[in-house]
Amino acid sequence: MKVPKDSHERAAQLRSAITKYRALQHEKDLSPLSPEALDSLKHELAQLEEKYPELVTPDSPTQIIAGAPLSSLSKVRHAVPQWSFNDAFTEEDIRAFDERVRKVTGAIPTYDLELKIDGLKIVLTYEKGVLTTAATRGDGVIGEDVTHNIRTIQEIPERLSRPVDLIAEGEVYLTRSGFAKLNELREKRGEPLFANPRNAAAGSIRQLDPSIAAERPLGVFLYDVAKTSESVPSTQSEELAYLAELGLPVNSEHQHVDSLKEIFAYWQKWRGSAREKVDYQLDGIVLKVESVAEQHMLGYTGKAPRFAIAYKFPPEQVETIVENITLQVGRTGKLTPVAHLRPVAVAGTVVARATLHNEDFVAEKDIRIGDTVVLQKAGDVIPEVVSVITELRPKGTKTWKFPTTSALCGGDGSIERVPGEAAHRCKVAGSFEQQSRKLAYFAGKSALDVAGMGRETIRTLMEHDLISDFDDIFELTKDELLELEGFEETKTVKLIKAIHAAKKVPLDRLLIGFGIPHVGEETAFLLATNFGTLASLRGASEDTLSHISGIGPIIGRAVAEWFKDPGNRALLVRLGKYLKVQKVIAPAQGPLTGQVVVITGTLPTLSREEAEARVRQAGGKVAASVSTKTSFVVAGENPGSKFDTARQLGVPILTEGEFLTKLRT
Repeated sequence: MKVPKDSHERAAQLRSAITKYRALQHEKDLSPLSPEALDSLKHELAQLEEKYPELVTPDSPTQIIAGAPLSSLSKVRHAVPQWSFNDAFTEEDIRAFDERVRKVTGAIPTYDLELKIDGLKIVLTYEKGVLTTAATRGDGVIGEDVTHNIRTIQEIPERLSRPVDLIAEGEVYLTRSGFAKLNELREKRGEPLFANPRNAAAGSIRQLDPSIAAERPLGVFLYDVAKTSESVPSTQSEELAYLAELGLPVNSEHQHVDSLKEIFAYWQKWRGSAREKVDYQLDGIVLKVESVAEQHMLGYTGKAPRFAIAYKFPPEQVETIVENITLQVGRTGKLTPVAHLRPVAVAGTVVARATLHNEDFVAEKDIRIGDTVVLQKAGDVIPEVVSVITELRPKGTKTWKFPTTSALCGGDGSIERVPGEAAHRCKVAGSFEQQSRKLAYFAGKSALDVAGMGRETIRTLMEHDLISDFDDIFELTKDELLELEGFEETKTVKLIKAIHAAKKVPLDRLLIGFGIPHVGEETAFLLATNFGTLASLRGASEDTLSHISGIGPIIGRAVAEWFKDPGNRALLVRLGKYLKVQKVIAPAQGPLTGQVVVITGTLPTLSREEAEARVRQAGGKVAASVSTKTSFVVAGENPGSKFDTARQLGVPILTEGEFLTKLRT
């Protein structure tokens, strides 16, 4: 197969860049690229070389070694509560942890350092030396019974070396090489790709059919003795030796240390070149106080041991290519540049788009179409372009300039930069795209929650001239909808019922739907509870609004100007024919009075909006980010960085069940 010219050029660029950044990272510790981003570059090169073997050279970096429970599964109640680790991200965090250990124990601690395998925690139970149960961690109290799949992993013995009663904890993982082969196979079969080895391992272990797990290269390391009928080892290192003595697989890369300098050296080693030598994914190291007696002295918080901490590697970063840069218009008319990317897996999801924020952001990083960029997840879910790898920039690329016109805007499409800001907006408000976003937001879950009226439905209705503003939604008829393609009887009846139900709306939800600048859920709640009715709020002066605690002059001005606008006042009159606006009363005293709550992840039964409403009804305040002022975090599936921040700061983390219990007390 003839190698395309662009593949030749790309491979040469990759070899040069990887060699450069490897040298900076491993020899001088100056590399601007994270190990994850460097790994991503190498993966791209390896794929090219696999496709075109002619591209492989003796000096190629690929040739040189460098420095929650599923309902389908049975449930298991853990005999010993299962914990997660608090996280550390900096040397300062580790020094603070060491100081706390010294203060509580009154001793100079030594530590056992272990690799933090990015897999799925597993709990093995042996009775008289025979494997009886293997369970996932689950919520720490209830896990999933995955014994049938664990038995397919050859390293796990059915019988221990002697008849001991034992509960041992460890990590199941999928090898990195096995992960690549698995995704290649899935791609050939037309099946969705796994985003990362951890997800693949978790998916394998949670299969109902053990033959699926059996065909995947799963491995396991045991690292803790939770309970034993024999004498408990006196140190963490002895625990690992004890597990190995019983015939259980133990990672040999652990290290006993007695200084912070050795901790940092071990972390640096496994953050860098050492990670290349193992066939499993790492996301950090774990420090455990060596003495089991001192571990008992330190004990546990509500969610984590005080004698151990996970020292995480930098956030996962990958490289990808900017294939195009386009504009996106928001409901306020603000225009945002968006990078269209070669799809890439980062932090557990496949990303194909990333916001570029504004003109200044693009100019500062000099992002161009065709560039290879470093991508990471910012906050919980937002993809972010970190930097450009200029060594991989194709010839002939041009500096990206913000357009002066856009078809997304109304009128002649003119665009202007907002005075004193980095943002751009359409000169003419109310374009089709902008209005469709406004209407979708008004009908969305955060506002009127009209089930079945999503963005595409809104666009269809607008294209057929059935709606153009908020009040038009309430004039829709069954007969009009039935004439549209895709609107059969059942769907139409459901939508009409949803529209009717939405006519009864709490004042705060209505205010959210208006899309008033700076007015989110918390601000809307404050306005609704302070003024009681739409009429009272409409008549409030800017000065009155600005002096409300939690509002301030910027929001006060925005609200006053919105209600003064003639078009908005006319809209309120029209909406008054359909809506029954309900008062929102702040609880005088509730179980969460004075508490600040953060919601993160996907909860089992409550939507984000429902959970936040419950907080407010109980007298609490909902916050968008975790800080030392946060009373507790309610975490569901895939909680993201807020969960990590809470653990780092020692903020209590509740499950949905614990949250609901708290509301009842």
